[in-house]
Amino acid sequence: MERVINTIKNKYLIAGVAFVVWMFFFDRYDVATQVSFQQEKSKLEEEKAYYTSETEKIEQSIKDVQFNPNEIQRIAREKYKMKKQSEDIYIISEVEAPKKED
Repeated sequence: MERVINTIKNKYLIAGVAFVVWMFFFDRYDVATQVSFQQEKSKLEEEKAYYTSETEKIEQSIKDVQFNPNEIQRIAREKYKMKKQSEDIYIISEVEAPKKED
């Protein structure tokens, strides 16, 4: 029993425990803050990977448009409704059905 009391009264143990408690709960970079930083970091890394892949896709499509005449034709037909002399174009658009009131 006396040994336990002496251990509790040890000033180095008290200082060490106080330091650990301070670092875990009260410090600017406590455990909760570190966890939130890690979550934000992983989220940002995922976003970076997504935007990197999107950039590569866009760069590839730019190269296709510059050097591939079939790609130029496809874009002209889809976006600008262009056609060749011997072709007819039919534009089909969807119409919403009128809502019935009860």
